[in-house]
Amino acid sequence: MSKLAAAAYLKPEELNESIITRIGNTPLIRMSSIDSAECPQVEIWAKAEWYNAGGSVKARPALRMIEQGEKQGLLKPGMTILDSTSGNTGIAYALIGLVKGYKVKLVMPGNICNERKQLMASRYHAQVVYSDPLQSSDGAILLAKEIYNENPDMYFWPDQYNNDENWKSHYHTTAPEIWEQTNKKVTHFLAGIGTSGTVMGVSRGLRRFNSEIKCYAVEPAESLHGIEGLKHMASSIVPGIYNESELDGKISVKTEEAYDMVNRLSEEESLNTGSSSGAAIAAAVKLGKTLSEGLIVTIMPDSCECDFTHGVFLND
Repeated sequence: MSKLAAAAYLKPEELNESIITRIGNTPLIRMSSIDSAECPQVEIWAKAEWYNAGGSVKARPALRMIEQGEKQGLLKPGMTILDSTSGNTGIAYALIGLVKGYKVKLVMPGNICNERKQLMASRYHAQVVYSDPLQSSDGAILLAKEIYNENPDMYFWPDQYNNDENWKSHYHTTAPEIWEQTNKKVTHFLAGIGTSGTVMGVSRGLRRFNSEIKCYAVEPAESLHGIEGLKHMASSIVPGIYNESELDGKISVKTEEAYDMVNRLSEEESLNTGSSSGAAIAAAVKLGKTLSEGLIVTIMPDSCECDFTHGVFLND
C-alpha cells in the first residue's frame, strides 16, 4: 500500500462517525518541476484528494448525498444505499454506509480494478453487482436503475450522475478551499469529467468569488480509452448535472498522455497518482502553454493503486 493512499485503508477502531471530519480540507500541491519545465510563465497546483477518508475526491459528494438523503427523509434506517460507480464513489458509499449502519449495494463494470473491488466488498462489506465491462459506466448506470425500479422502497438511490448534491459538495467545500489556499490568486481551474460534479461545483463555487476565473473540463480524447473514472461525453450518457455551456471549454487528453504524466509525476514530483490525475496534470500543462501568466488549479482524484493493476508502471 502506498503512503499516499493510506487514507483509504482505515483501522477498525477508526470506523466511526469521526470519519466525517477526515473528508475535505485536502492539501494543495505545486507541480513545481513540471510547470517550470513545461510552462514556466504559470504555476500549476493540484488538490491531493487521496487525503480524504476513503482515499478519493468522491468522499465529498458521497457524504453530502447520504446526509442530505437522511435530512430529506429519503434514506431511513433499514434501507440500502444503491448506486452505480466506477470505483471511488463506491468506496466512499461503502465506508460511510458502514459507519452509519446502512447496507450498500454497488453496481460497477466488471473490469474495475481489483484493489477497488476488494475495498468495497471485503473491507467495507458492500454488495457488489457487476455490469457488462464493454458498456463501461453507462452499463452500470442502466443496471442500477433497473435494480432500483424492481424494489424502490428498499433502496436509497443517490443517482450521483443526476443529483445536485453532488456538485454542491464541491461548491461548498472544494471551491472555498482552493480560493483560500491560493490566497485568492487562482485564475484557471480544470477537472476531469466523470459525473461532472467536481468540475461543475468547483467552477460555480470559484466564480462566486471571482467571475473572471476560467474553467475547463478534461475528458479522454477517445471513446475507447484507459483513463479510469473519466467519461468521453460524445459517446456516453451525459450526466444530468453537467452543463457544458457554463464552462470555457474542454481539454482532451489521450490515454498515453495521461499514463506518461503519471510516470512524470512519480519521477519529477514524487507523487504516486492514478491515471485520472495524470490526465488532469497533462491538461493543465496544455492549458499553461497557451497562457502568458496565471495560476492554474486542478484536482488529483486519487492515488495509484488501480494503475498497478492496469499496467501504467510496467514500462518503467
